[in-house]
Amino acid sequence: MLQQFKIIVEKHSDGYVAYPLGLKGVVVAQGDSYEDALEDVKSAIRFHIETFGRDVLDEEKPVLEAFIAEAGVAI
Repeated sequence: MLQQFKIIVEKHSDGYVAYPLGLKGVVVAQGDSYEDALEDVKSAIRFHIETFGRDVLDEEKPVLEAFIAEAGVAI
C-alpha cells in the first residue's frame, strides 16, 4: 500500500533536513542534497511504522495542506 505524506525539507548551510507531517513521534532525516534527504526520510518513515506499528499514523486528523510562512517577531 502506498501512503502519501507531506514532507518538510529545510536547506541549511551544511545540508538538508527533512521531516514528515502526520506521524505521531519524531522522524527526522538528513542528506547532502534535497534528493538524499527525501530518500532518507522515506526510509525513516518506513522504519518508524515497522517499529511502532500503524498506530503512529495520525489518520483521525490528516494534514490537508501545509504552508510555509515567514513572520517578524520582536524579541
